[in-house]
Amino acid sequence: MNAARRAWLQRAALAACAMQLPRWAWANPQPWQQDPFALGVASGEPGAHSLVLWTRLAGAQPQLPAQTVHWELAHDAQFRRPVQRGQALAAPEWGHSVHVQLQGLQPGRWYFYRFHCGGATSATGRTRTAPAHTDMPAQLRLVFASCQRWEHGQYAAWWHAAQDAPDLVLFLGDYIYEYASPRERSTLARSHDLPLARTLQDYRDRYALYKSDPLLQAAHAACPWAVTWDDHEVENDWAGSAGRAGPDGAQAFAPQRAAAFQAYYENMPLSATAWLQGGLQLYRSLDWGQLARIHLLDDRQYRDWQACRQPGSSGAASVRASDCPSLHDRARTLLGPAQEQWLAAQLAQAPARWSVLAQQTLFSPRHYPSGLQSTDNWDGYPAARARLLASLQQHPQRNTVFLGGDIHQNYVCQVHAEAEQPDSALLASEFCSTSISSRSGTTQDKVDAIARHNPHVLLARCEERGYGLAEITPQTWRTTLRAVANPLDARSPAYNLAQFVVTDGHPGPVRA
Repeated sequence: MNAARRAWLQRAALAACAMQLPRWAWANPQPWQQDPFALGVASGEPGAHSLVLWTRLAGAQPQLPAQTVHWELAHDAQFRRPVQRGQALAAPEWGHSVHVQLQGLQPGRWYFYRFHCGGATSATGRTRTAPAHTDMPAQLRLVFASCQRWEHGQYAAWWHAAQDAPDLVLFLGDYIYEYASPRERSTLARSHDLPLARTLQDYRDRYALYKSDPLLQAAHAACPWAVTWDDHEVENDWAGSAGRAGPDGAQAFAPQRAAAFQAYYENMPLSATAWLQGGLQLYRSLDWGQLARIHLLDDRQYRDWQACRQPGSSGAASVRASDCPSLHDRARTLLGPAQEQWLAAQLAQAPARWSVLAQQTLFSPRHYPSGLQSTDNWDGYPAARARLLASLQQHPQRNTVFLGGDIHQNYVCQVHAEAEQPDSALLASEFCSTSISSRSGTTQDKVDAIARHNPHVLLARCEERGYGLAEITPQTWRTTLRAVANPLDARSPAYNLAQFVVTDGHPGPVRA
């Protein structure tokens, strides 16, 4: 990273952290009683010639009429070399959010952007386009992260992720948690007084809370993001059209699900084309020239109800395979038939140097010494996992890497052609990062026992909070698992927990 870029990132992060009188208040008198851009700015969906810019007007109540928001894009942070400018409508029916779809940009270029409304000016964000489709870039710096429960920790990890100067952030789910804060708060990093989220306004308020964090804002302002969701953006362990009441309660669950979907779209830097009647299409592919093709998956919206889960339960339980016949039903799906077919078609295209399957959870098997196995991740859908492994063999990729989150633990795994046969051919590598802040709920002794029971697991850690940093070149993929020393401290230092390297043409991670 060059000195100019590091200096800009430091200035941007410090500006995001500043809690003194904001810049907008120094201008002429204006109609806003608070900074309308207090939720920050973001960008996403980088194509070779396109980007999405995002903001949402803070504190705007539903009765406030639509507001005109002006935006600027420039080559420099002082906006002396403008590229494009325009205006968008922040409408109350969309939570006064703005999604600006930019086209006609130069490939492989960094840009700066900002918003204006009613005399107020937002913080400046930095973003970039992907390289041209025919180019082989020298490197892609990629942060992947998930699971940032507000009460469980401060967001020091996001400060360090921004300082690592990534080209792109992949967020793999659980951006918010729908829960109310627990009554016992002595061990929490912080708390809130919001209720269990059920309505559109509940979810909007939850996003506003999370997005008020200056360190998260700094990470959004540092580079473009590509996002997918997991369960807590809606409800713990929701599955397809069903909430905790099960498939028979789908009709009653539908309004809550629709409210959560809309709030997610309102608060993420997604293209307007992602919004579909009755849902969001979050599975898509992003190309980084010829270096990487990133397939972002959605394993929540289209999945079958978890095997042997009882309606009314607060979450999916672990089961013993011999006691759960439906676990082995070959028709059961985690991605849904349409997404499975789409992914197979994507894999059949000319592969990039690195084929990345970015999804919510741990893909590799994780058998517990007790004989139990989870039903909420890929272990609960073994036939669906076998179909994906078969598709990878039918459409060989030069290099395949799985990225995941969800479990609040770091896992590094070898992915074999037959998931349950560790002596079968080595097919891919997997890196599952721990949470930004959410606690793991287990102990390292238990995790060590799981690792001993699963020979394809090369590393398993539960005690750290942090993220993954991938440095990708045509020759190597290097993953550094980054951890913060104290998740309760917003100024905590970070350190490298472990590093693994995958070499072009040689599947499987090797500890560096």
